[in-house]
Amino acid sequence: MKTKEFNEIFDEVISNYHIIDDVNQAFKNPYDKNSFEHLIYRKCWIDTVQWHYEDIIRLPNIDPLEAITLKRKIDASNQDRTDTVEFIDSYFLNKYKDVSVKEDARVNTETPAWAIDRLSILALKIYHMNEEAIREDASYDHRAKCKIKRDILLEQRVDLTLAIDQLIADIENGTKFMKVYKQMKMYNDEDTNPMLYKK
Repeated sequence: MKTKEFNEIFDEVISNYHIIDDVNQAFKNPYDKNSFEHLIYRKCWIDTVQWHYEDIIRLPNIDPLEAITLKRKIDASNQDRTDTVEFIDSYFLNKYKDVSVKEDARVNTETPAWAIDRLSILALKIYHMNEEAIREDASYDHRAKCKIKRDILLEQRVDLTLAIDQLIADIENGTKFMKVYKQMKMYNDEDTNPMLYKK
């Protein structure tokens, strides 16, 4: 798959989510469960639900108990997001495990999956910035500013899409190599979060 196809799936996810537009709606993945598309679709769905969790928790008059429940959901979503990114990297590691790495090969600042993660978030920013750019009850100035921001985000997506394609091509031909470090989050771990193990 080319990265352009990731963008198409991300846009599909976001559009499908907004048909009902409810964080509690059932998740339905239209792709075969063994396909890479299935994984990409699921990744963006997690991001999309979490985007709306983050909107809800910022409501000024949110009930404190509801906010605590939502914070737990955001934490769980973050862990799910991280696990899915690492699963995507496992796919690339397996795919390119037999590549002959060149002696002068370089490691990249981020793995393909973490770059794809940024692309998924970017699709959400574009969708919601466009909503603001065309919002009829907003002022002309608000819409104009949001159109400028949306256009910058669209340009950023073109650049990031190209950069990911180049990174994957470099890994494929051995001029770059993947090195994956698992996310060592401490606050979710009862053995490393002092607020948990001291109790």
